[in-house]
Amino acid sequence: MKYLLTLVFLLTANMASAQRNIVESLQTRTPGEGIVNIHQDAYITSLIGLRYVNNAATSGSGKTLKARGFRVQVYAGNNSRVARNEATAVANKVKREFPDMPVYTYFQPPRWLCRIGDFKSIEEAHVAMRKLKESGEFKEVAIVREQINIPIE
Repeated sequence: MKYLLTLVFLLTANMASAQRNIVESLQTRTPGEGIVNIHQDAYITSLIGLRYVNNAATSGSGKTLKARGFRVQVYAGNNSRVARNEATAVANKVKREFPDMPVYTYFQPPRWLCRIGDFKSIEEAHVAMRKLKESGEFKEVAIVREQINIPIE
């Protein structure tokens, strides 16, 4: 048991060190090697590891990054045509009430979903969820973790 715990600890420590980004790796001071100092905006460092996608439908310039984030789910139905129409109706209602929020309606087997927003933090998603609830139109809303689109301008 002692050996198993030691092995798990070593594997976890190794995985944690492997998850550093390139900037942290370059700035690590190692005896016998040179020193690298990188001066850049923190936003650039936060973009490292994100995937670039060219998608003309999402923004004026058509450039977005895909990243892990949050959306607010306002509808989840089954795989029927009625559920598809209801998801579309909810999406249209959201677009009327909150025109500044991006709306995503799609089929994720086995159900139709309508989700709103591209939030980097759960706090941002929570603020949007409260606004949706306060409107009185959307009662059953939930925050979900999902891949989001971050527009590049």
